[in-house]
Amino acid sequence: MTDYWNHNVHYHPVVLDAVPPGCRAALDVGCGEGLLARRLAARAERVTGLDTDARILDEARRRTDDPRVTYVEGGLLEHRPPPHGYDFISSVATVHHMDFGAAVTRMAELLNPGGTLVVIGLARDRAPVDRLRSAAALPAARVLRRRRGESDPVGLRMVDPGMSWGEVRAETARLLPGARWRRHLLWRYSIVWNRSS
Repeated sequence: MTDYWNHNVHYHPVVLDAVPPGCRAALDVGCGEGLLARRLAARAERVTGLDTDARILDEARRRTDDPRVTYVEGGLLEHRPPPHGYDFISSVATVHHMDFGAAVTRMAELLNPGGTLVVIGLARDRAPVDRLRSAAALPAARVLRRRRGESDPVGLRMVDPGMSWGEVRAETARLLPGARWRRHLLWRYSIVWNRSS
């Protein structure tokens, strides 16, 4: 199975639409089995998929037949960028596995001036209004699941988010001034940030 649908994949268009024209190099943080990295290759000259799980990276390499995509085993904080840096960085459902501040700061550092960072993430419901919004998404999620089916790659590691929606939004504003933060229907938020020249 190369393509599949789930709540994370549903927001791949948000990521792909943000890739800047003429993107030379993209980094997908927490690439898993490489579906987004393969999709990014249609919009960037080179794509690096980064993940800490050697086993899932073997699966990504098996599924990828595109010389523009390479996979690197390692953590974000230790990752050494290529000399040309990155014009685009994405992270889907990965930041809540790490310290949010350290991860977002590192991605911003790895980004070339004029580049774009996109994060699709999860947050914890703490306030009553958060719980109501999450409950309101259930009917839409059921319809989408029925239409598209839902699947996760084998070996996907699940971790509950520690930060609330409000905490994520506040930290985003502090760390990435000018970022566009949006809460989405299927229990995800997006951050889109352009690094000034």
